[in-house]
Amino acid sequence: MSSKIPDIVKHRVSEKAKKTLDVVAKFVEEECIPADPVLEAQIGEGSARWDHHPPIIEDLKDKAKKLGLWNMFLPKGHYKESPGYTNLEYGLMAEWLGKSRTASEATNCAAPDTGNMEVLAKYGNEEQKAEWLKPLMDGKIRSAFLMTEPDVASSDATNIQLSIKKEGNEYVLNGSKWWSSGAGDPRCAIYVVMGKSDASNPDPYKQQSVILVPANTKGITIHRMLNVYGYDDAPHGHGHISFSDVRVPARNLVLGEGRGFEIIQGRLGPGRIHHAMRSIGAAERALEWMLMRINDPKKTPFGKQLREHGVILEWVAKSRIEIDSARLIVLNAAIKMDDLGPKATLREIAQAKVLVPQTALTVIDRAVQAFGGAGVSQDTPLANMWAQIRTLRLADGPDEVHLQQMGRNENKRGKEVTQKIQWQKERTEKLLKQHNVKLFQPGSNIKPKI
Repeated sequence: MSSKIPDIVKHRVSEKAKKTLDVVAKFVEEECIPADPVLEAQIGEGSARWDHHPPIIEDLKDKAKKLGLWNMFLPKGHYKESPGYTNLEYGLMAEWLGKSRTASEATNCAAPDTGNMEVLAKYGNEEQKAEWLKPLMDGKIRSAFLMTEPDVASSDATNIQLSIKKEGNEYVLNGSKWWSSGAGDPRCAIYVVMGKSDASNPDPYKQQSVILVPANTKGITIHRMLNVYGYDDAPHGHGHISFSDVRVPARNLVLGEGRGFEIIQGRLGPGRIHHAMRSIGAAERALEWMLMRINDPKKTPFGKQLREHGVILEWVAKSRIEIDSARLIVLNAAIKMDDLGPKATLREIAQAKVLVPQTALTVIDRAVQAFGGAGVSQDTPLANMWAQIRTLRLADGPDEVHLQQMGRNENKRGKEVTQKIQWQKERTEKLLKQHNVKLFQPGSNIKPKI
């Protein structure tokens, strides 16, 4: 809520955003979190899990629309469709959404739709916006983002092999994708697909294009849905999909041939911020569950309540420090993105992308440990939260890719700092001579024993 906005950023949050933040917090705590178990119950069991859309989501969407909580993620100043919030302001809201399984979809702020809507809003032409962006923003359909492939190391996106070949007024797609999140949903109507359109281009970053593929196009086969640590995420799902001579109109190409990397970088920057702030929310909720557990009078190992064991309070204190620190890392990235755009914020976005999931996992793991066997079962939300956030260390680029890039960029300062330190040493020598003193070496005044 607005009273908990960190003081360091409060001056950058509008009164409108503060009021909306309070509404978001109340909606999540009073409507969405209590509805999370209802969602699971309505999804059901067996193959039926993939055949229907849980009605609780539509109930929540109706409530969210009436409260004005809809599509808050599109930042002002960048999109004419924006509701008027900055990346920073939405980041604060996304933290609350991250506390609930239903909240993001209820407010039409769920991935991968958010990133796909940003692609269409920023890069799509008017025809593409009318056909796909409007129904997505209205919450009438859902979408999937197809980038990762099973047969190559997709952490390096230049390896992507799905081919996009121009034939007359059509493009023909052949290849396979997996971790196609959202592809299992019966309402998924459009795939945003990245593939290779010009393998011979000498610039490896201009070989790829992005194209819009209707989910019901002939030649598409969904082979299976992939589990995440045993969770199938029905009916959303993460599809393993193949394309065999899939033909789509040439007008479905986004922005132009060879613009794929440009589009994807524009998509992933804000998305990483959204993921990070939702992870902060999950960590906050895990800490709340841990506090409940350690204050349960029925749980008294070795004759004491859990809160009376020193190590437990240390877990609480460390969790508070880590969550608050991680939040500032993300908000700093959001501010810079608001001021300079995603391209100028690569370092800060990468910092948040790497740090926050690791922080959230640490906090959730402590809460699991406090609950013992219950923590790894379905009786708390902790196990599912851990599984979902663990995937974020791989999604949108694995940690190692971001760390390598950050390390490489930081190391560019090596020559500069070496020269600076050497100059400082030389300056010290001059000052020592000027003041006629020598550096004291510990032990130098002890006479050796003979």
